[in-house]
Amino acid sequence: MRIFSWNVNGLRSILKKEELQAFLDAEQPDIICLQEIKASSGQASIDLADYQIFTNSAERPGYSGTAILVRKFLSDLQPINVLYDLPNKIANRYNLDDDTFGNPNTEGRVLTIELPEFFLTTVYTPNSKNDLSRLKLRSHQWDPAFRDYVVGLRQHKPVVFCGDLNVAHTEIDLARPVENEGKHGYTREERLGFDALLEAGFIDSFRAVKGDITEAYTWWTHWAKARERNVGWRIDYFLVDESLRSNLSDAAIYPHQMGSDHCPVSVTLEF
Repeated sequence: MRIFSWNVNGLRSILKKEELQAFLDAEQPDIICLQEIKASSGQASIDLADYQIFTNSAERPGYSGTAILVRKFLSDLQPINVLYDLPNKIANRYNLDDDTFGNPNTEGRVLTIELPEFFLTTVYTPNSKNDLSRLKLRSHQWDPAFRDYVVGLRQHKPVVFCGDLNVAHTEIDLARPVENEGKHGYTREERLGFDALLEAGFIDSFRAVKGDITEAYTWWTHWAKARERNVGWRIDYFLVDESLRSNLSDAAIYPHQMGSDHCPVSVTLEF
């Protein structure tokens, strides 16, 4: 089972560039999760006859949003259930509507499908902003709320989640750790939030498979030819339930795939 994740930074844009279709043709994913689709149902025409398409769009037009594409005709991949956003009980517990930028739980940031063997969740984690004005939301509200959500799901069956987590976990996950220490995406608070996910029973699939390989990034700024020089950050992940460790056979990054400022990542599971 090959599952991919890609922050496309605008579904309509990447479709216009024909990069998404080219990638699907080349890699033939069983499932692909998308973040930052920036489109509502009907805004982007997706003619993908081989895939079922599930979307969770933001209430705010042209912003955020997630999607999951599941290959048809594979009986063991057909979703049993589809879940949208974080449950109200969790959102209310962490006062997610108490944020000057808006309620992140209405921004289409979380989408989950239940498969026979596990839950698959894709997430587009809020950015803490250049001035760290959304760091409190990240560290005190969103991160613990999302952790509670996936921990709750795994009471029923194992969980795999993926997406743009907007944090470089360790110093080898970005090209310039010293210069970026304390800046958004590499604050102590955000990294501790990632630590908490690992402590809750999840493994970073890429590190589990590839070890401490360096210069492996998933996002590059548009400035100063950063992608060409590979001055990037690894902020897109697949975290796999500890109980599925023996099912994890591969994890990969696709830095040469263009179309977005992020590149796709993948995980391969065997059942």
